[in-house]
Amino acid sequence: MSFPADLVLGPIFVGKAVTRWDGRPASAIAKQKVDGRIWLTKLGLRGDEQADLTVHGGPEKALHHYAADHYPFWRERMPDSVGKFAPGGFGENVSTVGLTEEQLCIGDVLQLGEAVVQISQGRQPCWKLSAHTEREDMAAQFQKSRRTGWYYRVLQEGYVEAGAPVALAERPQPEWPLPVVIAARFDPKLDPAEAGRLAMIEELSTSWREGFRRKSVSGYVEDTAPRLAGT
Repeated sequence: MSFPADLVLGPIFVGKAVTRWDGRPASAIAKQKVDGRIWLTKLGLRGDEQADLTVHGGPEKALHHYAADHYPFWRERMPDSVGKFAPGGFGENVSTVGLTEEQLCIGDVLQLGEAVVQISQGRQPCWKLSAHTEREDMAAQFQKSRRTGWYYRVLQEGYVEAGAPVALAERPQPEWPLPVVIAARFDPKLDPAEAGRLAMIEELSTSWREGFRRKSVSGYVEDTAPRLAGT
């Protein structure tokens, strides 16, 4: 798989955690575009927040990248929600045109402007995505599509901004394409032996390695209802 040449960052988005839905936890999913340079720290973009650090954010999910290339897919399949499907619509921090999961591997090290980041996992959508897009089935459809985007850990802090160059610096796990790992994480019938191999990938986030470790136990069944439906 080839990494695109002359790739640049698209818009950058940050958000504050606020109460958006009566009787439900706060969220920072409604992010806003920022202009100019913004400092990327080990915990994410300066000024960005996550409401629940037990499942969002942290050093292994410091930055969420979503391909703008996927939004036409959603507009075609959900024409009554066309206005919601544009860069920033899913609560991502950074966006690009010309780079999708298909061109990446787990553990890839990328230069984003002045910062250096590493792909740690795909996104596991939760009920907040459904609430944010006002589509009850959005989180489930998002997961089923495998067009989830991906998270970075930050190896080197630095300034990022729209138009800054994006380049592949290192690929330590070429045998583990990102789409394969994402599909495996959501596969309820994943072969336990394959799950065991995935659990050994050092570049994976701790939470995904633990998820695969559980899947490596024969007979284990993962309950996704609390995450997808908020039940």
